[in-house]
Amino acid sequence: MQSDLVFSTDRLTVRRWRESDYEALLAVYGDADAMRWVGDGQPITPEECRQWLVVTGRNYEMRGYGMYAVERLVAPGVIGFCGIVHPGGQEEPEVKYAYLRSHWGQGFATEALVGLLHHGAEDLRLQRMMATAAPENTASHRVLQKAGMRIGELRTDADGSRTQVFYWVAPGNAH
Repeated sequence: MQSDLVFSTDRLTVRRWRESDYEALLAVYGDADAMRWVGDGQPITPEECRQWLVVTGRNYEMRGYGMYAVERLVAPGVIGFCGIVHPGGQEEPEVKYAYLRSHWGQGFATEALVGLLHHGAEDLRLQRMMATAAPENTASHRVLQKAGMRIGELRTDADGSRTQVFYWVAPGNAH
C-alpha cells in the first residue's frame, strides 16, 4: 500500500485526503466566520464537501497533487488543510490553506506552507507558485510573507471585489 504521507515538518504531518476526512473538512470549511475570507465568503455545504473529496482525488490522479490534510505529530486528528490547486482551471499553481480556529495563531499555517512550497519545488518541480488573499485579511498576509512569498499586485476581480496576490519563486530561479 502506498503511503499517503506528502511531507512532514517539525510539528506537522501533511498527507493526502481520505474519505474519513469528510467531518474535518466540513468543520474547517463549514465555519462561517473563518470562511468569510475564502472564495465567495460562504461556508461549504455537506454536498460540496463530498464533491470536493472526489475532485481532490481526481487532482491527485491528473496532476499528482492537490489539497492535503494537516495533522499535528503529537496528537491525532486533522487540524486543517493546505495544498496546491488550479482554481477555475488557472494555469499557475496556487497554494491554499485553512485551519480550525482553535489552531490559529500557533504558527501551524506558516510551518505547513513552508513545507508545501518546498514540496512543490523539490518534489513536483514547480518553479513558481502564487497565493491570493482578501486585502483586509492581514493575518493571512503575514503567514504568506513569513513563508517566503512576496506581495504582488492588488487585482480587481470580475465581480468588482479586490484580491491581493502573492508570489513565490523557487530558489535559484530569476523569475
